[in-house]
Amino acid sequence: MSVTLTKQLSKKSSGAVVAHRKSGPWGVKNRCDGVVSYCVHGPTGKITFPPSKLVEMLQAGLPVRELNDLQATLAVPMEKLVPLLGISKATFHRRKLAGRLDQAESDRVLRFARLMGRAIEVMETQANARQWLTAPQFGLGGAVPLKYAETEVGAREVEDLLGRIEYGVYS
Repeated sequence: MSVTLTKQLSKKSSGAVVAHRKSGPWGVKNRCDGVVSYCVHGPTGKITFPPSKLVEMLQAGLPVRELNDLQATLAVPMEKLVPLLGISKATFHRRKLAGRLDQAESDRVLRFARLMGRAIEVMETQANARQWLTAPQFGLGGAVPLKYAETEVGAREVEDLLGRIEYGVYS
């Protein structure tokens, strides 16, 4: 199932871009309330992303600005982040021109955003979470969590380790 997106500018929204499905509008209204921000910082205001909405957004492909938001949140240079997401330099430049990631790339951006959000919950600050995600971890056999999370199985292991840390069962 593919979802077609259209952009409409309205005078009421002061030029803000509103994303619409063909069958009706859904909640993304401005840059700071995107999926990455939601996953990292939790729900703010009226913006919520139930699973069905996230699936639709991922199927349509996230805007490239979500990747930029992830890069800013993780404070990892784009040259290092893009390969972790399985995107080549040439593909990255094509995506920037098109303005949208494909479904698989969007899914990986969401995966990393969710890990960052979980790390912030456990480590209590964004700076601590960044440092933890980018440093080798004994509980992962010395692997760097962001590198380990290149696959879904690895991401789940990172989440499990964060859960063990949270409950004092660090191993």
